[in-house]
Amino acid sequence: MHAFRPLLRKSLFNLFAAALACAALLTPRAASAEALLLIEADSGKVLQADNATIPWYPASVTKIMTAYVTLKAVKDGRLTLDTLLTVSPTAASQSPSKMGFRPGTQLTVDNALKMMMVKSANDMAVVLAEGVGGSVDGFSAMMNDTARKLGMTQTSYVNPNGLPADGQITSARDLGILARSFLRDLPEYEYFVHIPAIRFGKRVTGNFNKLIGRYPGADGFKTGFICASGYNLVASATRNGRRLIAVVLGANSGTARAVKAAQLLERGFSQDNLSWLRPSLGTVENLVPVDASPPNLRDDMCGGHRKRPASDDDDALIAANGGATGSGSATGGEAQVTFFTAGLQPPLMKASELMASAPAAAEPVLVYTGPTRTGTALIAAVAADADQQATPKARGKKSRVAKKPDAADKPADKSKDTKTAAAKPGAKGDAKGDVKADTKTAAKPAGTKHAAAKPAEKPAASGDQAAKPAKPKAATKPPAKPANNS
Repeated sequence: MHAFRPLLRKSLFNLFAAALACAALLTPRAASAEALLLIEADSGKVLQADNATIPWYPASVTKIMTAYVTLKAVKDGRLTLDTLLTVSPTAASQSPSKMGFRPGTQLTVDNALKMMMVKSANDMAVVLAEGVGGSVDGFSAMMNDTARKLGMTQTSYVNPNGLPADGQITSARDLGILARSFLRDLPEYEYFVHIPAIRFGKRVTGNFNKLIGRYPGADGFKTGFICASGYNLVASATRNGRRLIAVVLGANSGTARAVKAAQLLERGFSQDNLSWLRPSLGTVENLVPVDASPPNLRDDMCGGHRKRPASDDDDALIAANGGATGSGSATGGEAQVTFFTAGLQPPLMKASELMASAPAAAEPVLVYTGPTRTGTALIAAVAADADQQATPKARGKKSRVAKKPDAADKPADKSKDTKTAAAKPGAKGDAKGDVKADTKTAAKPAGTKHAAAKPAEKPAASGDQAAKPAKPKAATKPPAKPANNS
């Protein structure tokens, strides 16, 4: 018997060493410049958590809460999806990305939600906030109250769209809680988080969430970006009746965040048979918050070293430029390895290749201004919006120099923006990709040309800048370096 003990001890040691090796393989390395979270939607069980309780600037993933509060009001009967809302001067003055409607324009709650969730329209977030809460401040109070009720202990809101603000803070943990709550509390309105594209007039805008239509089973949620936060994404996918939620904060490009989320989801779907190798991480609500200040990624995201302006709609694929956008850090070396499948299945397509592929064909959802319409009335409304889009182009060239831009669309003063950018964590401005999109839909012909030429000022400053007679100079000045976009 004693002769067998060394052999038994050695066998147990080898088994334990093998288990540790597998666990090490399954455990991805933490990244100091990003936060990652993977949870089960139904149970809230945590499958992976890296920096998940470090405070973070949310950027446009804020709009998940804006949609939640709005749709909860609809569900409670305080308004309907057909309720008409009016674009106020405050809403019209928001920085891009936005629809660019003139003050006084009316549209339904339904259309405003679709524009906000697909195009990430900042003006539509304010339209919804004022329609539901009476004002931005009133709605922000409703958002904070909802966050407390849901257990989002690391979150605070000061606006409904995620544009840069010192007090706008969340964490991957809290975003996981919010996404679970949305699916649990508002299943009848889940459609709003996975619309593949919208058509307004003649223009089609695809969802900034690159997993929609590309990753098998992808069915939600929302992207976000400002310079201070980096590229954020909350994403969900369902396979064989099991739904997972992935949160990626601080990726260094729009494609990188999608690749990272796809990797997280694939790893989660592949762990069923090996879950016994991993220690239990509990549920998302039980993750312990970290008392710290949010990291400021402004220099990394929007510094002069970037080859092109940062944008929430970042089409620069990692694979297309040899990893220049940071494939090593943002994708965990994905360029050299395929999805982890525990050796039980053939390897799938690389995540970067999946994101580079064209999305599955899908009919864009029509959005329009004015009341709810159907049939020929809907066709007429869409045609009218298309005509309105074409009108500014015809007369914009003539008024580019001679006409002073409207207050809501006046570009920011470059020197002022440069000073404030260094002082605030997510200073003002917008990004090239979103500004291009908005020039096509902006209702104000004189302002749209300038919006494409240089970043817009922070919403509160838009009106002040309108009074400065600097128009001719702005038309000849080269494009300014980007600041932020939400």
